[in-house]
Amino acid sequence: MSKKKLLSLPIQMVLGLALGILFGLAFPGAATKLIPIGNAFVQAIRMIVVPLIFTAITLGIFQMGKKSRELGKVSAISLLYFFVATTASLLIGLGLNYLFRPGLGANLAHSAGIPKNLATSVDWTKFFLELIPPNIVAAMAGSNLLPVIVFATLLGLALASVGEATKPLVEVLEALMKAVFKMTNWIISLSPIAVFAIIAWLFATQGVGTIIALLKLVLVVYLGLFIVLVMLWLLLKAIGDKPLKVTKEVGAPIILGFATRSSEATLPLHLEKLVAMGVPKAIASVILPLGYAFNRDASIMYFGVAVGFLADAYHVPMTGPTLLSVIIVTSIASKGSANVPSGGLVAIAMVLATIGIPVEALAIIAGVDAFLDMGRTALNVFSNTVAIKLVMKFAGIPYEQVAPASAGGAAGTK
Repeated sequence: MSKKKLLSLPIQMVLGLALGILFGLAFPGAATKLIPIGNAFVQAIRMIVVPLIFTAITLGIFQMGKKSRELGKVSAISLLYFFVATTASLLIGLGLNYLFRPGLGANLAHSAGIPKNLATSVDWTKFFLELIPPNIVAAMAGSNLLPVIVFATLLGLALASVGEATKPLVEVLEALMKAVFKMTNWIISLSPIAVFAIIAWLFATQGVGTIIALLKLVLVVYLGLFIVLVMLWLLLKAIGDKPLKVTKEVGAPIILGFATRSSEATLPLHLEKLVAMGVPKAIASVILPLGYAFNRDASIMYFGVAVGFLADAYHVPMTGPTLLSVIIVTSIASKGSANVPSGGLVAIAMVLATIGIPVEALAIIAGVDAFLDMGRTALNVFSNTVAIKLVMKFAGIPYEQVAPASAGGAAGTK
């Protein structure tokens, strides 16, 4: 029996985050040299994301494929929730901009550059064609997750329909998934060090001065994130869950998302925490990757605030037709840009082009985007936890019994 750790992983991460802020502000010269540590951690996570998603979705669909009715119900409820939640989040963002108008009187001097080769639209024909990978190995090598999800889904359905002949391959996939989880445990154990390095570098290179320049926007966005968080807590309360308890249970991936600003980096740990909470692995393996691609409530809320901010800064009136255009284009663009580099900025660029604001306006908010992205990513992690809870509730799927050894540590390990 292993001894209980003196400090839990979330507490270690919080300490790493706090010490990183202090170190970055006190010793900026040394802090700027720490970024390779953070980059190494994120790359290590990305190394296991593709095999994890591939095995998890394939096995999840295989297990649920034997119950086609349950699979259909879960898929339908997930898509409905994704649509309702993202629309509500967008309306919250637009409403906050209408109330506080942070863009009025904004200084239009660019605070940072626009990412190179930023796409300003999504080629929809190309987008749908790329969902069908001509070479699945190339898609995996390029970390192009949506085609991997499509292939894994089809493979899982095919394995479920073939029958007993697939048993050897299923056993191999199960063994591979357990090995990937073991690798995840090794990597995640180093996350407090990575959090310290990333946060120290961030504050050393951008500092508090960058935030002050657009402080009103930052405050409005974080107010919006808090409102979305309360909305999610109320949803949990409505289905009989304890909001604070659920938040604590996924605290580690939330903190990791806040520090790394990468949903990819949180996915393996998030999946383990959900399984440790009693969520069937088949359910978590199917809904979570889809949620990370399409259910980005915090990001959608931010899009609403950011577009309204830039509209005010450029004196573009947000009339009824303009607001309707923003709602429609943002909802579509946020889905279509899911597998496009700098997807969030692509979505905002598409909306700006629709309502007549130059894409160069993105440079105004680029200086504080890193700080805003921290909160967005963390809340997206929690939002997808709520999505899985709601799907299980309305699909009538029971929680699994969790062994005491798993409850306090990573799921799937002994």
